[in-house]
Amino acid sequence: MGGYGDVKLLNDDGSRLDGRAIDEMRPVEIRAGVLPVADGSAYVKHGLNEAIVAVYGPMEAHPRRIQLQDQAVLDVRYNMAPFSTSDRIRPGFNRRSREISKVTAEALSSVVLVERYPRSKIRVEIEILSAEAGTRCVGITAAAVALADAGIPMRDLLVGVAAGKVEDTVVLDLDKAEDNYGQADLPMGIMPATGEIAFMQMDGDLSMDELNTAVEYCFKGAADIYELQKAALKDRYNGGDSQ
Repeated sequence: MGGYGDVKLLNDDGSRLDGRAIDEMRPVEIRAGVLPVADGSAYVKHGLNEAIVAVYGPMEAHPRRIQLQDQAVLDVRYNMAPFSTSDRIRPGFNRRSREISKVTAEALSSVVLVERYPRSKIRVEIEILSAEAGTRCVGITAAAVALADAGIPMRDLLVGVAAGKVEDTVVLDLDKAEDNYGQADLPMGIMPATGEIAFMQMDGDLSMDELNTAVEYCFKGAADIYELQKAALKDRYNGGDSQ
């Protein structure tokens, strides 16, 4: 969130530089069951972001000190591939990867019925293949589909979506320039069927009215992505070719 006032992010007619309306998302593509070696998997392309997620388990939790007696442990690993950005990323976990892994695990724990698998572990491997803006949201969306593909019982699918503010205007689904130079960013994890919010973070400043508008936009975008999630799973299990 740069917030640089001298960077033009909206056209004179109020549209965004990529031609989208202020409440319009980037194109989204979702496929389920893309990795035959995983118990569940999914691929999501959201704008120029691309993420692939593999789910393994439930399995016995090792080492035993990480076991929980009354529920499963969600072991989430978020990683950006070295080639995912224009500047090569140093391989391996860093502070940002750990923070996003932790936030994602907490959000997914809100929808996964972890109490059905005591003393177990469910591994969720999120690999970002291409990064533009909003990779944590793309990872959450893909992880939810991969968990459903693995047959893990869930209260609902979880959708990652973000809104923000550029040039004092609230917009849905920030692109790279808007993310870098905008005034605020509000990523959320939404359960569309119940209307619950699993996580919310904010970087920047929003008034109460702007926050309400941003949340409204996020719910609108989540509803659209939710339909794509369900369609991907139906295609996978109704004999469609998701490979």
